[in-house]
Amino acid sequence: MPKAEMIKDSDNDGLPDDQDLCPNAFGAKELNGCPDKDSDGIADYLDKCPESAGLKEFAGCPDTDSDGISDNEDECPNVAGTKSNKGCPEKVVVAIDTDSDGVPDTNDKCPNEKGSLATMGCPDSDSDGIADFEDKCPNKPGLRIYYGCPDTDGDGIDDSRDKCPNVAGTVANEGCPEIKKEDKKTLEVAMQAVQFQTGSAVLKAESNDVLNQIADIMSRYPDFNMNISGHTDNTGSATANQSLSERRAKACHDYLVKKGVSATRLNHTGFGESRPISTNENEKGRSLNRRVEFNLVPRQ
Repeated sequence: MPKAEMIKDSDNDGLPDDQDLCPNAFGAKELNGCPDKDSDGIADYLDKCPESAGLKEFAGCPDTDSDGISDNEDECPNVAGTKSNKGCPEKVVVAIDTDSDGVPDTNDKCPNEKGSLATMGCPDSDSDGIADFEDKCPNKPGLRIYYGCPDTDGDGIDDSRDKCPNVAGTVANEGCPEIKKEDKKTLEVAMQAVQFQTGSAVLKAESNDVLNQIADIMSRYPDFNMNISGHTDNTGSATANQSLSERRAKACHDYLVKKGVSATRLNHTGFGESRPISTNENEKGRSLNRRVEFNLVPRQ
């Protein structure tokens, strides 16, 4: 009678060697005879974390923080993170805002002064949307085309350049209205038409008409002041001539004030014989040098 054939089971795990994927290591039948040290149901040879019980979806490794990244690939296995940050939480960058104006220093052009987002963190005193550092009129709301300045009279010349900001004028006249030709002529004639008694500052009666015309001009140009300057020829001493020119200018000033022109709009000065407009070698020249000039200037 033939002898029964012996079934070889080298690791005595109940699975014949010819059916055992791990014939020399004791294992469970359901794992084809292979060992499972961490008892997670995944044979050690397939388990990337054979010493720690894990999940099949992570090849036998655990995911302690449940962030979807197995511990063997997670640089922060005990705290949930993101895959892009290798399993660690994304770093929260705290923006520094030194002046506490809501604009981070990285975007704040004036990090030490409170401002607004519209002005990139810089102050805007007049709230016109233009930061003070680039606003030519920081205390008056204006337009960007005028670098933050207003154009009060609407003449196209902003107030920072307009010598007559409250009345429309021309660029040629620096924002002030043009003085009419006939008024300019009156002021030119007045230089010689205003006459005084010889050697004194007493006005002759014939001077009244032209001074009245000057008072009328002043009423029609409220945005202008007037400089009154007295001049003499070189007859006599320079000291006496200086005094005489001052007194004559003052006499004209006082006449205009009596006619209703505000003294705040008038300035009077004497130049004596220092500014001749003609020769002093003959009477005609000397008569031209004896004069009072009336010059309109824009009010500042």
